[in-house]
Amino acid sequence: MDKKIRVLIAKPGLDGHDRGAKVIARALRDAGMEVIYTGLRQTPEMIAEAALQEDVDAVGLSILSGAHLTLLPRIVNLLRDKGLNDVLVFAGGIIPDEDIAPLKAAGLTAIFGPGTNTDSVVEFIRGQFQTA
Repeated sequence: MDKKIRVLIAKPGLDGHDRGAKVIARALRDAGMEVIYTGLRQTPEMIAEAALQEDVDAVGLSILSGAHLTLLPRIVNLLRDKGLNDVLVFAGGIIPDEDIAPLKAAGLTAIFGPGTNTDSVVEFIRGQFQTA
C-alpha cells in the first residue's frame, strides 16, 4: 500500500489514564502508520470532528472508565453522521466480555482487552486495509 494508514487514537470521557493509548500509538507509528493522538478527556463530538479534519482511515478508542456502552456507540454514530462510513473503529481497555457483542453491533470492528500484544493490533489494522 503506497498511502500510509492514518489512525486517530482517542481517549473519550473522563478517564485520566492514557498509558495504553500511548503504547498503541507508538506501536502503530513504529509500524509505519501515521498516528494522531487527541489526548485525554475528549468528547464524542471532539473525536468525530478530529477524525473528519485529519482524514483518518481508522479511529482507535481507549476507555477504562466503564462508560463504553454509552460513549463508543455515540462516537460511531457521529462518525457516520459526518459521512465517515468507511472509517474503521476499534477500541481497547477495560471492556467486559458481555459488552463486546453490543459494541460490535453498534459498529466497532474489534475490541482489544488488557494485555493484548501490540503486534496483534498492528496486524489487525493492516489486515483491514490490505485490499483497499
